[in-house]
Amino acid sequence: MLRLRTAARWSLAAAFVGAGLNHFFNPHFYLSLVPPQLPAPGVWNAVAGAAEIAGGIGLLIPWLRKAAMWGLIAMLVGFLWVHLEMIVNPDRTDAGRAAPLWLLWARLPLQGVLIAWTWWVGREAPKDHSPRPPVEEHRGERGRG
Repeated sequence: MLRLRTAARWSLAAAFVGAGLNHFFNPHFYLSLVPPQLPAPGVWNAVAGAAEIAGGIGLLIPWLRKAAMWGLIAMLVGFLWVHLEMIVNPDRTDAGRAAPLWLLWARLPLQGVLIAWTWWVGREAPKDHSPRPPVEEHRGERGRG
């Protein structure tokens, strides 16, 4: 199970870092996704990209993992607003116009999967409470009486 969790953590971290970098390499796509109620879409895009990169890297650093997990979960919950905005106003964004409505709806449960995945790889592994065989003591020649 530890190997699976480690592989899942590295995969998710790579996905977050890649998505975060894409905010900077392909900002046009993300700028139209920023809800119109928020000013300065470029700032929001940069903040989201930096947060994804930092969170992805943080998942790989044991002493930052829990903070990265909670930060990424908060960000993913916040992104639900963006997904709902695209469902309500699909013609407002290039992505909304290009995607069928069912795909926009499918993104909502995908956020739940990403939140669960982030929580699973970011939390501490449960302690193994299975019974252990007794440890035998070995005495050297000095210990014999």
